[in-house]
Amino acid sequence: MSTTRERRLEYRALFKQNVGKRLMVDRVVRMIVFACVIVAIIPLGSILVEVFKNGAAAISYEFLTQVPGAVGTGDGGIGPAIQGTLIIIGLSSLIGVPIGVMSGIFLSEYGDNRLARNVRFFNDVFMEFPSIVMGIFAFLIIVLILGHFSIWAGAFALSLIMFPIVARTTEESLKMVPLTYREAGTALGLKKWVVTFRIVVSAAKNGMITGILLSVSRIGGETAPLIMTILGSSQFFSSMDAPMDALPLRIWRLSLLPYDSAQMQGWGAALVLIIIILGINLGVRYYFSSGKGKQRIFGQLIKKGVPGRN
Repeated sequence: MSTTRERRLEYRALFKQNVGKRLMVDRVVRMIVFACVIVAIIPLGSILVEVFKNGAAAISYEFLTQVPGAVGTGDGGIGPAIQGTLIIIGLSSLIGVPIGVMSGIFLSEYGDNRLARNVRFFNDVFMEFPSIVMGIFAFLIIVLILGHFSIWAGAFALSLIMFPIVARTTEESLKMVPLTYREAGTALGLKKWVVTFRIVVSAAKNGMITGILLSVSRIGGETAPLIMTILGSSQFFSSMDAPMDALPLRIWRLSLLPYDSAQMQGWGAALVLIIIILGINLGVRYYFSSGKGKQRIFGQLIKKGVPGRN
């Protein structure tokens, strides 16, 4: 009996010692992670504070709605640039998002073959291309052939930057959906494409939206491809086959001018661009989350009569 009691006491002491070590390691790791988060937030916060401090003074109704004034006078605004940014982001998303989403679905759900491996490899390579290369490519195959700068060329160049990001995040989001979801759909007699689009995609919706918003944020600040494709303009939108202004282009041009008024307008344009990107992110998040909650996927399918049953 005494031997058994001694063993129990020994095991208990070892257990407490082991738990103590794990708790200590857990605290250390938490402190390291928290420190890394602080280190990452400080530069971001300093940039936002600097942009707001220097750009807030330039914000006015005239600044947001008028065309640029004469160089060095400080008159005019960035109305055409705001309009052009919204147009180019919307058109690029219409081209890049569907291609990226469908590519990600193919790689995740039908990607166990040689074609998918090659597509995945070239998609990863595409993600690392400098944006100026995309601009030059669009310039060569669209601008030179058509003979003029156009919004189509800019949207094409930005969509080339956009769809690899969407494809990769879509693929990874779909892979995170448990296999049991697919098995349950198959057990209900659903065809594979129905399981993919109504169950798997619906379950991975949040991750896919995050990838799309990341790609929108990426193209929203690109300047080099726009120099090669839409060139820039001081007038409001007139035609899809004409040059157009955009906030990244306007910020770049204002930053080159040696006038204090131009520098202030550049800071103001940067602040407006940040607000637009933030507004798009918050708006899309709110649209997909407000009033819907987390619906039960299979219950929704059963209410619809389980389409696709053989």
